[in-house]
Amino acid sequence: MFENLFTIDSLITFLILTALETVLGFDNLLYISIESKKVDPAREAWVRRTGILLAIGLRVVLLFVVLQLIAMFQEPIFETHSMIFNASVSGHSLIVLFGGIFLIYTAIKEIYHMIGTPHFEHGAENAPRRSVAVALTWILIMNIVFSFDTVLSAVALTKNFIVMTAAILISGALMVLLADKVSDFLKKNRMYEVLGLFVLLLVGFMLLSEGGHLAHLSFFGFAVEPLAKSTFYFILGTLLIVEIIQSRYQKRILAEQEREKH
Repeated sequence: MFENLFTIDSLITFLILTALETVLGFDNLLYISIESKKVDPAREAWVRRTGILLAIGLRVVLLFVVLQLIAMFQEPIFETHSMIFNASVSGHSLIVLFGGIFLIYTAIKEIYHMIGTPHFEHGAENAPRRSVAVALTWILIMNIVFSFDTVLSAVALTKNFIVMTAAILISGALMVLLADKVSDFLKKNRMYEVLGLFVLLLVGFMLLSEGGHLAHLSFFGFAVEPLAKSTFYFILGTLLIVEIIQSRYQKRILAEQEREKH
């Protein structure tokens, strides 16, 4: 473990893994930010920070467990074969599939709440609040899903436990530093909250495709293929660019309307 720690290969792997864990952790941070807004505003920041610390601790614990039991997670639980539907389902694929379904449900529910509330600000202030315990429970459950994905990514890049743990801890520290900034930005730019929910929806579909691929799902002979990370980042970048251009264009229209009034 220690003999290959201070090498160029370990350093490059560490930097790549830290960047990957940070990017993948953004999805987790987004969910934690959304979930923490459902509690008493006085406890919102505390729930957000606690949720992130739970995510960091859970990733390290799960990393150790996965390294010991990864073979068990990959073993098929059951198989089914027919002319219409084929599958070889493992514990790993079930976790990812259920995680994708839950993210899609959460995103659709929040989007419906946004467009279904006549006075958004008034409705948000008077919406039923969740208890801190319930919010942390849901954050902990989803941390398992997110952590499983990132931990398996770490295992795929290196077998050195120290390198993996260091990358997880540093990416977690970056999440802590960015948590309040992300939350404050969403409060000042409410339209980007809509973008965030659609990103969460996209992540849900990505997890569904990945889980289907891990379960070797196929319909009428057509196998389910995972959504490539490069495709995900391209869609994410496109959504962000469209949102920025649309926001600036809207501000320009409003400014022109104000000038016409005067």
